Amino acid sequence: MKRDKLYIGCSSYATSSWKNLFYPNELPKKKWFDYYSKHFNTYEFNGTFYRFPTVQNLLSWSGSVPDDFRFSVKVPKIITHIKRLEGCKREIEEFYLISKEGFKDKLACILWQLPPSFSFNDDRLTSVVHAMDPNFKNVVEFRHESWWCDDVITKLSENNVTFCNVNYPYLPTAIQQTTSIGYIRMHGNPQLFHSAYTEEEVETLYHQVNQVGFKEVFIYFNNTASTAAIINALQLKAIASRSAYPSGRGRLVYIF
Repeated sequence: MKRDKLYIGCSSYATSSWKNLFYPNELPKKKWFDYYSKHFNTYEFNGTFYRFPTVQNLLSWSGSVPDDFRFSVKVPKIITHIKRLEGCKREIEEFYLISKEGFKDKLACILWQLPPSFSFNDDRLTSVVHAMDPNFKNVVEFRHESWWCDDVITKLSENNVTFCNVNYPYLPTAIQQTTSIGYIRMHGNPQLFHSAYTEEEVETLYHQVNQVGFKEVFIYFNNTASTAAIINALQLKAIASRSAYPSGRGRLVYIF
């Protein structure tokens, strides 16, 4: 049986407080991402949420990393937050095309993060599914508790859309599975983007995800406003490395 793949990374890499803690003191900041990509195997590219990307820009990122490195990329907010999936077919098609041509075989998942005000109803669930190109690894992150229900899990499963599992203040944290892909975002809790997770919490996360039976898992630490994300990501990487064994059956193995 092929070993299950585990990708570990962060949702940012340029936090100043990571200098000396992770980045060598003498390393220029312009070389930080190159250093990051040699220690982790994935990066959640959030810059596209704020500014629509170009192929050339994404090519410059994908061309600088190892062959087995993967990028997940966030859908622009003009689609998810401003137009709220309505009347933006052209923008969606353009974003898919740019992501594919820019990241090429290093493209992992397309992350659709929806706003807290976007609560569940049947019409919205249908619009979420219909907005997505099934030829990509689509992941949807909800930030309203109403989406944690059986109807959503069933609909996403039927359409091969991955439910994004989050650790986010006041939202459920139980791991949900809708596809063979696991996608987890650790946002910091209780203080959003700041709070660190204990090593025990990180190890518990690893074992919880491992028990679900995902074939491919992406775990991103988004508590990047402090030193928390890089510490937690390194902890998870160490835990996964210790837990790996040759057969890999039923075990998530960090891909170096």
